[in-house]
Amino acid sequence: MPLRAGQRCHALLAALVTLTATALLAAAPPASAADTWTETGSDRADPLTESQGLTSVEVPAGAANRYTGIGTIPIGVSTRGWNHVGDPDASYDGHYIEPYQADSGTAKMYRVQAPDGTWSEYVHTLGSGEALNNSWVAISPDGQWMLSGEWGTMTRFLVFPTPGVNASTSPSANLPQAATVTLDHAVRDVQGCDFLSATQLLCSSDDPAGTLFGYTKPLLQIDLSAAPTGSANVTGHVTALRQLPLRSSCSGGFEAEGIDYDRRTGTLRVIVVSPGFCVLTDSKTYRFTRS
Repeated sequence: MPLRAGQRCHALLAALVTLTATALLAAAPPASAADTWTETGSDRADPLTESQGLTSVEVPAGAANRYTGIGTIPIGVSTRGWNHVGDPDASYDGHYIEPYQADSGTAKMYRVQAPDGTWSEYVHTLGSGEALNNSWVAISPDGQWMLSGEWGTMTRFLVFPTPGVNASTSPSANLPQAATVTLDHAVRDVQGCDFLSATQLLCSSDDPAGTLFGYTKPLLQIDLSAAPTGSANVTGHVTALRQLPLRSSCSGGFEAEGIDYDRRTGTLRVIVVSPGFCVLTDSKTYRFTRS
């Protein structure tokens, strides 16, 4: 039966609405689309004091960036066996945290400097199956939770209450693991992570094999199913964004190290240590911006 004029008008409007909605959906980017990070410059990384990690510090205003390396470990810390420092982070209220590990034992340590300059140490006893390595820390934007990583091929990050910030922590008590971030894709030799938002991180991987993502030394994006808390585990979707720069006057194995995102400038920085003798001459902290 032929449509009357009113019916034809309604049918035409419905078709236009459907076409418009389809076009908008096609044009809209995916909710968890991966960003593109473009290299914008670099600075020499000192092999003794800038070879492990770095972080920008927002409080107090005008504070210098912080770096870690074998030369930044205090004698009083190294003589007690804590002889490796990883990639640090700073909370938005001015707490600064360095992760430490020893060559052996059943614990790892987080060294915390409060905004007033005082230092304290928080020790975590290893859980069942937990690796001894303490490669990095990343403090959540709300300051209450801290992610930490292990070495090797892993499908998880560990969640702790942030020592010195979260009221449940004390230097005189064991720092307990509160939850887990379960990754949907294995990662290898993650050397640092930093939060871009409450549910997104960027991580530097020192993966030497390249079998997980098709190339070595990837920059990774981790999209979390929810902001981490101590009350529930969350999942993380892993995306490899690009290979980190591998340029040196020497040939051989590079080492990707710590990572930092400065939300004030939108600048991402990653340390890459050069092979061989060139570790002394052309190791770099590379700078990137999002596009």
